[in-house]
Amino acid sequence: MARNRYEQLIERIFLAHYKRGNTEVTFEREEIAAMAKRIGIEIPKNLGDLIYSFRYRVALPSSITDKAPKGKEWIIRPVGRSKYQFVLVTKWAITPNPSLSRIKVPDATPGMITKYALSDEQALLAKLRYNRLIDIFTGVTCYSLQSHLRTTVPNIGQVETDEVYVGVDRQGAHYVVPVQAKGGKDRLSIVQIEQDIAVCATKFKDAICRPLGAQFIQSDLIALFEFETTSEGVRVRAERHYHLVLPEELTEEDLRLYRLPPPL
Repeated sequence: MARNRYEQLIERIFLAHYKRGNTEVTFEREEIAAMAKRIGIEIPKNLGDLIYSFRYRVALPSSITDKAPKGKEWIIRPVGRSKYQFVLVTKWAITPNPSLSRIKVPDATPGMITKYALSDEQALLAKLRYNRLIDIFTGVTCYSLQSHLRTTVPNIGQVETDEVYVGVDRQGAHYVVPVQAKGGKDRLSIVQIEQDIAVCATKFKDAICRPLGAQFIQSDLIALFEFETTSEGVRVRAERHYHLVLPEELTEEDLRLYRLPPPL
């Protein structure tokens, strides 16, 4: 299976560079093909997919994760053109809080979009856009600037953001809102959020950066996260869950509760 082949390659590349006590392990993309040839397995057609898989989809092999101290984990960061680095960071996962309340929003997604969306990610981005969930969550009037923005950031290399919004508030301040959207088995990654913050700093210097993450909990239930940079790294600043419902499902009691001031 492809995943087993990927595991063999990433394991051998990590161990070829790792020394006991390392907190960073650097390698280059070209090593993937060289290692595949050395150990006698088929070279992956898309070398980038191997890196993407372990950054966002699947866990690293236990031979790598076992070398992380308690409370730490290895992540893979880009550190230049076709260059990557395993980095030891504090372990925490970006997952929806199951105890968080749900905010009902009348579903304004066109039926044609729901029917023909080709992927979970595409459907999620469309539902964010048609239901103005970015505006609702941030309290800023936002406009979609570009989907799947690919650009290059110094000391990182090429990065991609699922969608970028720009916005303005009632005081006239401008915002840039990069959004990472995940559906299915894909998971939000701290690496992606760090990259989005770097994009804001290099490409949108005059706007206030508000990096967001979106995750399907169910097809009609969306978790939105806002992140911020702290002395301990990137952390979740806010999280809300939006339940897209038919208009008749939004009751008078719901509306009464929504009129109450938010808790301090």
